Amino acid sequence: MGTYDEDDVARRRFDVADTAPLLLDTRGVVTSWTRDAERLLGYPAAEVVGMDLAGLLAHGDAVRVPHVLERCGRAGGWAGLLSARRKDGRPVPVMARITSADEPGGRARWLVLLNEMADAHGWNMSRSVLEKMVGGSPIGIAMVNTDLRFVWSNEALSRFGGGPPERRLGLRLADVQPGLDAEAIEAQMRRVLETGEPVIGYELVGRVRAAPHRETAHMLSFTRLDDDLGGPMGVYYTVVDMTERHRARQRLALLDRAGRRIGRTLDIVRTAQELADVAVPDFADVVTVDLLEPVLRGAEPAPAQTADGPDDSVTLRRAGRRTADDPGEATGAPAVVYRAGSPAVRCLVGGRPLRVERLDPSDPLDALTQEGVAGLLAGSEPTSALIVPVRARGATLGVTTFLRRHRHDPFDEDDLALAEDLVSRAAVCVDNARRYTRERDAALVLQRNLLPRRLPEQDAVEVAACYRPADELTGLGGDWYDLIPLSGARVALVVGEVPGHGIDAAAAMGRVRTAVRTLAALDLPPEEILAHLDDLVTRMDDEEGAAEAEAGPRTDGTRTVGSACVYAVYDPVDGRCAMAAAGHPAPAVVLPDGTVTFVELPQGPPLGAGGPPYESAVVTLPEGSTLALHTDGLLARGERWALDTDRERLRHALEQSAETLDLGCRAVIDALVPARPYDDVALLMARTRRLPADRVADWELPADPAAVAVARKTASRRLAEWGLAEQSFTTELVVSELVTNAIRYATGPIRLRLIRERTLVCEVFDGGATAPHLRHPRATDEGGRGLLLVSQVSQRWGTRFLPEGKIIWAEQSLADPGV
Repeated sequence: MGTYDEDDVARRRFDVADTAPLLLDTRGVVTSWTRDAERLLGYPAAEVVGMDLAGLLAHGDAVRVPHVLERCGRAGGWAGLLSARRKDGRPVPVMARITSADEPGGRARWLVLLNEMADAHGWNMSRSVLEKMVGGSPIGIAMVNTDLRFVWSNEALSRFGGGPPERRLGLRLADVQPGLDAEAIEAQMRRVLETGEPVIGYELVGRVRAAPHRETAHMLSFTRLDDDLGGPMGVYYTVVDMTERHRARQRLALLDRAGRRIGRTLDIVRTAQELADVAVPDFADVVTVDLLEPVLRGAEPAPAQTADGPDDSVTLRRAGRRTADDPGEATGAPAVVYRAGSPAVRCLVGGRPLRVERLDPSDPLDALTQEGVAGLLAGSEPTSALIVPVRARGATLGVTTFLRRHRHDPFDEDDLALAEDLVSRAAVCVDNARRYTRERDAALVLQRNLLPRRLPEQDAVEVAACYRPADELTGLGGDWYDLIPLSGARVALVVGEVPGHGIDAAAAMGRVRTAVRTLAALDLPPEEILAHLDDLVTRMDDEEGAAEAEAGPRTDGTRTVGSACVYAVYDPVDGRCAMAAAGHPAPAVVLPDGTVTFVELPQGPPLGAGGPPYESAVVTLPEGSTLALHTDGLLARGERWALDTDRERLRHALEQSAETLDLGCRAVIDALVPARPYDDVALLMARTRRLPADRVADWELPADPAAVAVARKTASRRLAEWGLAEQSFTTELVVSELVTNAIRYATGPIRLRLIRERTLVCEVFDGGATAPHLRHPRATDEGGRGLLLVSQVSQRWGTRFLPEGKIIWAEQSLADPGV
């Protein structure tokens, strides 16, 4: 058989098998006694039954019996240490457990289980031993009375400042630690005193006397101390320093905040400012972000930065700044000059961070660290600094400076690592913004060169245009609009689109738009323009297909097949407008009375798709009518089933009056197009004008050489009436040559027309179907110089074919812009 060790004995002492049970009534009178109870305390049952429980306890615990029974009534039981009194008078320490022993339908009774604790470890531990245990604990421990004044504390609490334990006696927490939120701590103590419920793990951040210049974090736990009667005596609390854990959490929170707040836009200055905003005030008192000048422009930074000023200085641009005292931001990216050899320049050139624990204002080298930030310090010198290069993808973009004043601890190595992490995250965002700025600027240059910067001035129509791309980042798209002056004071109005979005679609659009302008110079009817354009688009697609067969598939998406276009020609002389469409919505017309109609325009196939020939429609527009040409992005996705609904929305938007045509154009876009459209949108609105009758003159001429002289004199008289006598000589020469050619080479009727617009237009119509050709005769040739002379004295000239013949025209510039 084995022997029991001391632990076995201790466990047996607390075993239920070794308990001495007895029964009490609700008044605390013994109603039942057992042999185990007699063995433990020495009383026979006859002497004990009917005795109060208090008669079996030492005096100190006897007075607690009413309170214990009350606690049993509230909580349904009680457990604790008591000092029992044996029959021979010796005290016996016991562990008492009281539980309900009510009989069903019977009297209320309490079952008491007693375990002798005389041999339990620690029961006879002296007060000095206990004081050594709590006094030598590395955890700060203190006790306060119900007035929250110190009655005891251990030496560990002195490490937080406030003096030794004896100096704390009678003081309150605010007297000992004025840098802490004493009101909040005492509020927790009062709560514990009132409820009796302990508070565990209460965290507090503040400045203790032992470290007045740095924030420290502590975890406190509070427990109420009760007297023998269960009344509150005070509060016992512990203090654990958790500053390092708190700082680690702060660092993680700062990095998390940086990840959420830095780089929310693709704006370089905004991103730099976000870095400064994140770091102040939790990490630093002053933060500045200075970038190289090329970075702000989106250009590639130089591999290494050297002094660029006349005094060996380096100029950077302040893209971001923040101070704890001034929430203002850097505006305009002002220039900041750093001298050669200063810490900022050393950091910029070397690409390595610098840490200065204590700045000495009297040291010139340290003072250079403050260049460019002296005005941000509000009269308070910083105590330490971190200068971290802004590096991304192997290139240095600038430097970031972090400054702390005296109220903060100097930066340490952990702070430097955190600053590097912050700046590296921001650097990638800055470089992304730089690259975006470069690409966007290039895209905008491309867009400005592809779309007309301003529409040509002319007298045929008043125009306004709006363009909204689906790709809001680049601002590029495949839709376009154009106004092309034609001969005879006419204008061509063009709106079109190519498949896709972004820079690839813009490049394809530029090719198609250039082809349209080239074909417009031929002065062909709209349906023929689209037929030629269809051939060109098909040819471009074939060339691209051949290139792909040799070099592999392309990924730039610059296909032009499937492009759409509407081409309209308006004549301000008679108000006639001829138009044709290739896979494009028909224009809307706003009549002078505000009524909105839609042109019944035959729909041709998209360009390059093949299909039936294009057809045109001709409408006569009253003066003051507004022609609205638009791409299908203006309508709700352009599905055929929604066409009627889309047109009604467009009709309603066009019916709204506006002060100017430009405002009306913008209002239509705003009403129908969301802020982020799914498709590019272009809208061209043209309000028609009519040339006054007194600015147009035409005459029927016989096919007789004698009519040439009559035509010259008639034209000269009309110029005199218009106040253009200075143009008579040149005009007579042009009229003479054009009429002579019509009489000599053409058949049918001959008409002469003069149009006074921004230019002076001379037109001669005949029934011939052949175009004249400009010849360069030799010196000995007797003829062939007519059209050569016309081309020399005219601003431009050309031929326009009509179903019944052709028109040869010539334009002369009117020097006086007011004419």
